Amino acid sequence: MKTALNPKATQYLKDKKNLLAFSAGTDSSALFFMLLEKNISFDIAIVNYKLRSQSHLEVEYAKELAKKYGKKIFIKEAPLSPPSIEYKARKIRYDFFEQVIKQYNYHNLITAHHLNDQLEWFLMQFTKGAGLVELLGMELISEKKDYCIVRPLLFTAKKDIKKYLKQKKIKYFEDITNKDIKFRRNFFRKEFSDKLMELFDEGIKRSFEYLHLDKQLLLEEFKIYNLKDLFIIKNQKNDLKNIRAIDKAVKSLGYLLSSKQKKEILKQKKCVIGKNIAIDIDDDYIFVSPYIKTVMDKRFKESCRILKIPEHVRGYIFKSGIEPKEIKNCIERL
Repeated sequence: MKTALNPKATQYLKDKKNLLAFSAGTDSSALFFMLLEKNISFDIAIVNYKLRSQSHLEVEYAKELAKKYGKKIFIKEAPLSPPSIEYKARKIRYDFFEQVIKQYNYHNLITAHHLNDQLEWFLMQFTKGAGLVELLGMELISEKKDYCIVRPLLFTAKKDIKKYLKQKKIKYFEDITNKDIKFRRNFFRKEFSDKLMELFDEGIKRSFEYLHLDKQLLLEEFKIYNLKDLFIIKNQKNDLKNIRAIDKAVKSLGYLLSSKQKKEILKQKKCVIGKNIAIDIDDDYIFVSPYIKTVMDKRFKESCRILKIPEHVRGYIFKSGIEPKEIKNCIERL
């Protein structure tokens, strides 16, 4: 097998407490054994949606692996039914993973996303109308609020993963729902991405490597400072750069902005998104924080007024115990 786990991702996972998102399917089964070979410590978590007759067999296989290799296993049963199965499944899955991560203090969530998945996402976003940041939504290492998502197989083709499974004679389950093209991702996979990967996998891999480097250079153009969950960004005087910086800060708070919300932010300048996130764009700086309504003392409000700290973020600053002078020091470093 000419490609394996990404060296940068592998090094990042060393000496950390890791949780593997496991499904007993092709990709996560291969990743399980690849991580073992690299002596990377991890436990596993699996969700049983009870959508297929073999679901209980997949959970039993996960239990067998956990017992054999001394891994902790976390299991959630969450029966699903239409409509919006894909959306519901993803929300349940990541809510469960985050609950386990917080409760047991894991540093990273490891997922088995691979090169084919990256191309599928790219094509789906491309057909909706997206910029570079949205097109490259999958990162090798993605920072969340309390943990990181690590994708060691992100530049490994599906065919190489299957070769590995065959060579090592590793058991895995095929998810028959992956062939149902009523699901948008499956449609793109069957009609476009699988065919492209079959013909041009090496070129596609190189292109994604170059694009991720371009994205990194683009995002390095702005600095984001944070005090707890308050983010301060220097106004770039450019709507595209500003909204990318805001989007990054908001993602760190666990919220994803829609295209409509991004347009509204740039139009309003001062707003509260989803009743949860406060955003304020002034002539020099951008402030992003959780939105909290609370009673503040007179001294605090006067300090905020003098330092021109926006009203929408004051509630969070007050409740989190951040002193206004700390914000002044942060601004001076931008």
